[in-house]
Amino acid sequence: MIEESIAKIRTEIPGPKSKELIKKREKYVAKGIGCAAPIFVEEAEGALIKDVDGNVFVDFAGAVGVQNVGHRNDKVVKAVKAQLDKYIHPCFHVNMYEPYISLAQKLVEVTPGNYPKKVMFANSGAEAVENAIKIARAYTKKSGVISLQGSFHGRTNMTMSITSKYKPYKDNFGPFSAETYKTCSAYCYRCPVGQKYPDCGIACAGQLNTMLKTVISKDSIACLIAEPVQGEGGFVVPPKEYFQKLQKICNENNIVFIVDEVQAGFARTGKLFAHENFGVDADIITMSKSIANGIPLSAVLGKAEIMDAACVGGIGGTYSGSPLGCVAALKVIEEIKEKKLCDRANKIGQYILNRLNQMKEKYNVIGDVRGLGAMIGLEFVKDGITREPYKELVDKVIDYSFKHGVIFLNAGLYGNVIRFLPPLVMTETQIKYGMDVLEDAIGEITDTKTKEKKYKSLV
Repeated sequence: MIEESIAKIRTEIPGPKSKELIKKREKYVAKGIGCAAPIFVEEAEGALIKDVDGNVFVDFAGAVGVQNVGHRNDKVVKAVKAQLDKYIHPCFHVNMYEPYISLAQKLVEVTPGNYPKKVMFANSGAEAVENAIKIARAYTKKSGVISLQGSFHGRTNMTMSITSKYKPYKDNFGPFSAETYKTCSAYCYRCPVGQKYPDCGIACAGQLNTMLKTVISKDSIACLIAEPVQGEGGFVVPPKEYFQKLQKICNENNIVFIVDEVQAGFARTGKLFAHENFGVDADIITMSKSIANGIPLSAVLGKAEIMDAACVGGIGGTYSGSPLGCVAALKVIEEIKEKKLCDRANKIGQYILNRLNQMKEKYNVIGDVRGLGAMIGLEFVKDGITREPYKELVDKVIDYSFKHGVIFLNAGLYGNVIRFLPPLVMTETQIKYGMDVLEDAIGEITDTKTKEKKYKSLV
């Protein structure tokens, strides 16, 4: 059990034990595996992480959105331990088991949409997306896939093909999947059509109609996939009307509308699923990350007639829907309801947004503050007029914060956004500590105490 309630740094970062393990990592682990924090974890609990050197950190990354109910949630741990005493993995394709069915039923009950739904399980977000696309193709008998500019859907061949960011996700990994296309996202701070919301009339969504009449044919497009809040793209929150227009266009053109809830789902945005904030019903939903508190699991849920389009044996996998993941997910859903974590996400988010907007008034390097619930992005720029991205500053701020006991991650196509994914069980004291360290970092690195002052060189 971690005794501290907030961060406590006892050694230099990384500490001596972490340094020794880093040497082994460099010798034995493939270089292509990235890592944001140069520490090795000894223990994690709630919103805290303790490393092998005894340093304690407040975690605003949550394993990239995996820990919405908190690290090592008690009920999840107990459920997984109880399952281990029964069986670990008989493989659903060989011997079926009840937790798979129970979780499928629960997800059908809690997801939006008043129509018959069915579910399949996999292991990761990328696998969920791959299977959603396969199912959409089987249903429509079409093959094209449209995603959004700024999107991230995974690292498999298909999912990196529909992902926008080239480095590091596509670099030297081609050729990519054929018949994949991208349409405009609603990135209002960097409007792709050069207009201002709401006067724009959601012109970015209209670009999809233009695409279907010029570049490609609606008769070749099986599905459109979109994140309700873009993750790697910079925590971009679109106007509500944007998704409503996309869904309308999909419905009119026999295109399956897939909502990728892998990062935004399970109470993160103040709703159980983020697309509930936009007043749309998905044909298919993909989910993973916080679904099982860190036990590998993902799900594809959709309208029953669409989900049944795949032939028997065409979807699934050896480890898909593991019993450990299923019992963990059932407890996660229970915890979200009992602890009212949707309300908690809104409360946490409001505090963070208020603090960040106060910082925006003081520091001219902050270009935009945006978010939905406790999924928040802070975008840094070199100039408020040109909006030139300031990745170098983000790297410095994250490093400073880390050395003072707070874990942040970056995001954005330019790497100039700090993303906030705190566990929804984070205490007020921990949240305030994190925001104080963040503001200290910006103030320490820059000379910008007001909008008029210049900032230090980061060279």
